[in-house]
Amino acid sequence: MATRRTFLHNTAAAGAGLLMAKTHSADAAESAGYVDKLTDADGKYAAAPLPYAYDALEPVIDARTVELHYNFHHKPAVTAANKAEDALAKARDTNDFTLVKHYEKELAFQLSSHILHTVYWTSISGKGGEPKSELAKAIDKNFGSYAKFKAQLAAATIATEASGWGVVGYHPAMDKLMILQCENHHKLTAWGIQPILVLDVFEHAYYLTYQNRRNEYVNQLFNIVNWDNASMRLHAAMPARNA
Repeated sequence: MATRRTFLHNTAAAGAGLLMAKTHSADAAESAGYVDKLTDADGKYAAAPLPYAYDALEPVIDARTVELHYNFHHKPAVTAANKAEDALAKARDTNDFTLVKHYEKELAFQLSSHILHTVYWTSISGKGGEPKSELAKAIDKNFGSYAKFKAQLAAATIATEASGWGVVGYHPAMDKLMILQCENHHKLTAWGIQPILVLDVFEHAYYLTYQNRRNEYVNQLFNIVNWDNASMRLHAAMPARNA
C-alpha cells in the first residue's frame, strides 16, 4: 500500500467508484490546498486534521456540530475501514472467507465515508458566491447556466433518500460534469466519477441547528461553498481524460 493516498495518486473508494484525480505535480497541488490525505505514513487510513477551527463555518454550521461530526462520525469511519482491511487480510492468510461479504460491504461503506468526508471539509470552507473560470464554463456547458445547476444540485441533495450526499463530479471519459445523489456513502454512484464538490445530508451534519429542516441547511451551505477548491479539483481531474 502506498504511504499516502491522495486523489492525485489514483485513490479509489473501494466498491464506490469514487475515483480521485491525477495531476502533473503533487507538490504544486499540495501548496494549493486540495490534496486529500487519506492514509498515514504506514499506509493505514487516517483522518487528516481539519483545515480550520471548529467555529470557522459559523453561523452556517455551528462549532459543536463540526466537532461532533469530525470526531464521532468521520474518525470512526476511518477506524472501521482499517478494521475491515485487517479482517480481509486475516481471511486471506487463513483462507477463511466466511465473512468476506460482510467485510467487503463494510469496507465499501466506511472507506467511502472517509473519502467523502475528506472532500466535504474542503467543499464548505469558502465564501459562497458563484464559480469562476474553467468551472463556470463547464457548468454552463453541461447545465445551461449556474442558476440551473444550483437549482438541480440543491433539489437533488435535499431529496436524497434517508442519509447521504449531494455530489458534483467530473467524468473524464465523457468530459462531463454530473450531479448525483449518493445514498449512504457508496450507493447510486456512476463508476469513474471524480467528486469535486460534496454536500453532506446525514442528519449529524446539521441537526443541532436545523433539526429536520434539511432544505434550509442545504440552501445555507451555498453561502460557504468553496468554489476555488472545486475548481482546483476539476482542473486536476481534466488532464486524466488525455492520460
